[in-house]
Amino acid sequence: MADKNGFFDLSKSTLSRRTALKGLAAGAGLTLAPGFVRYSQAQSSAPVKIGFQLHRTGIGAAYGRWYEKTSAAAVKAINDAGGINGRPVELVIEDDGTDPGRGAEVVGKFATQHKTDIVFGTLFSHVVIGSAPAAGENKIPYFVVSEGHHVASTKLNRYVFQPGITDVKSQIQSMAPWIAANAGKKVTQIFPDFAFGYDHRDYLPPALKAQGAEVIAQIAIPPTESSFTKYFPQIPAETEVIYHVMVGPAVLTFVKELGEFYGSNRPQLFGFMDSLEATDINSPGLEFLDGSHFWEGSPRYAQANDSAAQKAYRAAVGIDDNGAAVGDPKDVSTASHMFGCWETLYVVKKAMEDAGYKGPEDRAKLVEATEALTEFAEGPEHPQGPKTFNGKIHQCFGIQNISKVEGGRLNVVHKTKIEDGLYEAEGDYTTQAL
Repeated sequence: MADKNGFFDLSKSTLSRRTALKGLAAGAGLTLAPGFVRYSQAQSSAPVKIGFQLHRTGIGAAYGRWYEKTSAAAVKAINDAGGINGRPVELVIEDDGTDPGRGAEVVGKFATQHKTDIVFGTLFSHVVIGSAPAAGENKIPYFVVSEGHHVASTKLNRYVFQPGITDVKSQIQSMAPWIAANAGKKVTQIFPDFAFGYDHRDYLPPALKAQGAEVIAQIAIPPTESSFTKYFPQIPAETEVIYHVMVGPAVLTFVKELGEFYGSNRPQLFGFMDSLEATDINSPGLEFLDGSHFWEGSPRYAQANDSAAQKAYRAAVGIDDNGAAVGDPKDVSTASHMFGCWETLYVVKKAMEDAGYKGPEDRAKLVEATEALTEFAEGPEHPQGPKTFNGKIHQCFGIQNISKVEGGRLNVVHKTKIEDGLYEAEGDYTTQAL
């Protein structure tokens, strides 16, 4: 149902995933019924099949749950507006267990068994890196919703895109000036010991150095770790800022133990939202976070100046003003990341329409049409904010939010500009053969 702004409001939807997918199948069947005209202009009434590589289990499960909710809402909105090229869109879901080997198998399964048009949705960087070769080998476009620099580094292949969410290198470059000017000059990093964490390890030091600050220690922690106290004595006493970015089911334990270690006398804290995604900041033991700052892609809490598009998006995916599921305050969203699913699906829609995409035989056309995109205006399809897209490196660039924990919520205190995160391309995927 459209709201008064002409957008979408799915907040009252109670469809289960199974019911939603049945509805999509039924919708496809209705195209044969007399008088049904929504998809009548399409040369084929067959659905556009999107293989959704989902972290339903494993350390990425909390993200996966909200990636699924967001993607289902986006697909409903797209279908309610007529689909893609007059065809309905269908999500075909496979769980990759947040595992690289299984991820590659899932990509192959989408290409050869399900015969989907594209693969979509992967978050954790080690899974993206492990799965990308299978996308190239099967020549199936692979639209990831990750944050690592792995796509933009041009070390993967021409079939891999990240058009709906920014990468760590850009994010860090955008925020380093604020950290150096407002938090402190001597920084200790705590990061997960895998590819996503290595991007933080590699790109924060030069970004801070350019601002007259320095990283004085780097502490890598296995993403499957369940207790963190033993790592904290490695933090140098002269540390002015602890820059932390942890992931996985133990993030609540991490922030609690960090608070217990320092008590009331702590350095400044600057966290990537990964350290608090899907976690209630008002959980017992997190009081010490008051006054600290976090980076957010899309803000968890509704802000006073939210756009109409942002409000409509939040209603569509079913999150309340506190960033929890409507009707369940304990089900905290992954708002800083999941918007990328919504925006990526709209990029796919745009590229397929530009390419006149009809089916798998047009995948090369789809790759070229995606590479030809240059910018995405803020609005219903891109509620997080405006973006530019560099087709040579298959990566978008956008704004970032720095938020302060105060009064039991996160309030945005600074927004970066797109140009703050731009960097020189390290290669050119368009020179690779299709």
